[in-house]
Amino acid sequence: MTGKIITVALAGNPNSGKTSVFNALTGARQHVGNYPGVTVEKKEGFRNYNGYEIKFVDLPGTYSLTAYSIEEVVARNFIIDEHPDVVVDIVDSSNPERNLYLATQILEINVPLVLAFNMADIAEQRGIDFDIDKLSSLLKVPIVPTIGNKGKGIDKLLEEIIATATNPGPDTSHLLNYGPEIESEIEKIEKFVDQEHELAEKYGKRWPALKLLEQDKDILDKGHGEEVIEAVARSVKYLTRHFGDGPEIVIADKRYGFISGSCQEAVKSSVESRHTASDVVDKVILNRVLGLPIFAVLMYLVFRLTFWVGDPMMGWMEGFFGWLGAVVAGLWPPGVESPVKSLLVDGIIGGVGGVIVFLPNILLLFLAIATLEDSGYMARAAFIMDRIMHKIGLHGKSFIPMLIGFGCSIPAIMGTRILENRRSRLTTIMIIPLMSCGARLPIYTLIIPAFFEQRWHGFMLWLIYVIGIVLAIICAKLLRHTLFKGETIPFVMELPSYRMPTLRGILTHMWERSWLFLKKAGTIILVVSIILWAATSYPKPGEDRLAALDEEQAQAVEFQYSIAGRIGIAMEPAIKPLGFDYRIGTALIGALAAKEVFVAQMGIVYSLGEADEDSETLRAKLASNYTPLQGFCIMLFSLISAPCIATLAVCKRETGSWKWAFFQFFGLTALAYVITLIVYQIGSFVAG
Repeated sequence: MTGKIITVALAGNPNSGKTSVFNALTGARQHVGNYPGVTVEKKEGFRNYNGYEIKFVDLPGTYSLTAYSIEEVVARNFIIDEHPDVVVDIVDSSNPERNLYLATQILEINVPLVLAFNMADIAEQRGIDFDIDKLSSLLKVPIVPTIGNKGKGIDKLLEEIIATATNPGPDTSHLLNYGPEIESEIEKIEKFVDQEHELAEKYGKRWPALKLLEQDKDILDKGHGEEVIEAVARSVKYLTRHFGDGPEIVIADKRYGFISGSCQEAVKSSVESRHTASDVVDKVILNRVLGLPIFAVLMYLVFRLTFWVGDPMMGWMEGFFGWLGAVVAGLWPPGVESPVKSLLVDGIIGGVGGVIVFLPNILLLFLAIATLEDSGYMARAAFIMDRIMHKIGLHGKSFIPMLIGFGCSIPAIMGTRILENRRSRLTTIMIIPLMSCGARLPIYTLIIPAFFEQRWHGFMLWLIYVIGIVLAIICAKLLRHTLFKGETIPFVMELPSYRMPTLRGILTHMWERSWLFLKKAGTIILVVSIILWAATSYPKPGEDRLAALDEEQAQAVEFQYSIAGRIGIAMEPAIKPLGFDYRIGTALIGALAAKEVFVAQMGIVYSLGEADEDSETLRAKLASNYTPLQGFCIMLFSLISAPCIATLAVCKRETGSWKWAFFQFFGLTALAYVITLIVYQIGSFVAG
């Protein structure tokens, strides 16, 4: 601790409510960045309390200090290397025996520790009664019950943080005794550990000796002498022969035994052992027969809600931007054409406004997904999908970043860092763009009402999402049997308790994702819209070529003469078998910058910025120029084809190679071309 500044690391298992405690502790004083050298998100927050400036670092969720994933390495390295003044371990108090495993490992490195027994209300509902004083005495650390999402217990937690920082408490490195055989081997290894080794200097010889005995790869790579490695090998061999299991398994059993004994002493159930409400619900939700249909129905209801509630609001926004375009156009005298007028009305209002009108649908979709996530259902969805994932060479853990992909492919690809196996990770990264991200939603919500009756809206949106999931499964199966052969690493999936989502929580999650969409609309899409406007407006044909044409014919000639029109016409022979013309072709090129740009470009092509309230909308224009089959093929190609340029860049960063980034980019585009070609040609044959 430096003066009156305290650094606190927040640790805890995933789904322990750590984020809600962090938010309650720091409020709006938060900063998000990346840890140096890695792409793991680093969240920091600050709080002034009783004259102290407290800096909180929200560590990635981890089950133990034995590091496997990048997140676990980051969490452990921060505790070990940065040596915070206090570590606060957030414990899900409704399941203390599982969550206290991390606490026992933190105790062994003897850092000042405070336990926040979070979700105390859920523990009480389950009939779990804690003797906090006794448990605190057994573990030799202060314990504070909290309810993070309601802000309860936060002041008491802050007081304990300050008290622990100023008076760290007893040495806890020898709190756990592993029995005579293991303790004897720890002592033997300790004799060979160099007192001047960086770990021994910080924590003494016992902790490095224990981790070496556990065969912790990260600690083994810390530059120990040959004598140490040989001593460890002898001890591992002896203990494995003695116990029939490796020492890491026996040590883990001993820790759980210590936790179990402590809980038997200090944790009581105030009711008879019974099935909790979560158990009863899970009997239906996780049923082998009913689980998948329930998941499909819930997703269908989500998409149905997106249109049912969102369409009227989208109509209001379309009306607003139509009115705004007319107002801006009215600043010039009637019949007067100006490049500035065209830029403002056609480029900016027609382009960016044409994308922003879909914000209500996006808000509703993210609201529904946030509700399912915060309630605990999405973890069940991953569990339900685990059986399917295993059949394609992945596991349920891969489904988590795939779910994130419904919001945006970029954080989803970054989220694959939870996968320990590189083959599984690469496979998941390759298929994530097949999850329909929020950027594609404006395309779907433009096309579906233009070509399909209202009663089919929810179904068509559900169908396009399902096609993406099915294609992802097929592609994953192929990749795991060809490029990424190898065994799937099993893992135990944690199912958090069902919770009633808080309004603040779901609104926050909804807004965080929607704000990314708005930022993109105000930056990338704005810039690309201006570029596309220029490309569709210039060069202009001579007045003599337009003189004998009506307004619509003149508009078509002007577009064909422009840079974008010429590119579109040049590529039209290649895309015509898909049912696309040069207008759609130029819009698809623009969509490489951001998928939403497709909508902006189509608006620019049809010059709808100048439309008044009596003019045809973009949907009406599309419906009069294309068939429902062509509309469906646009959605299909947009779903499957290459993701945006930003996704290409993050794919390169996460895989460490442009090879995989370009494989994803061109592979998905080729797949989109082939599938769309087949669908359009068969559809045309059947219809014709």
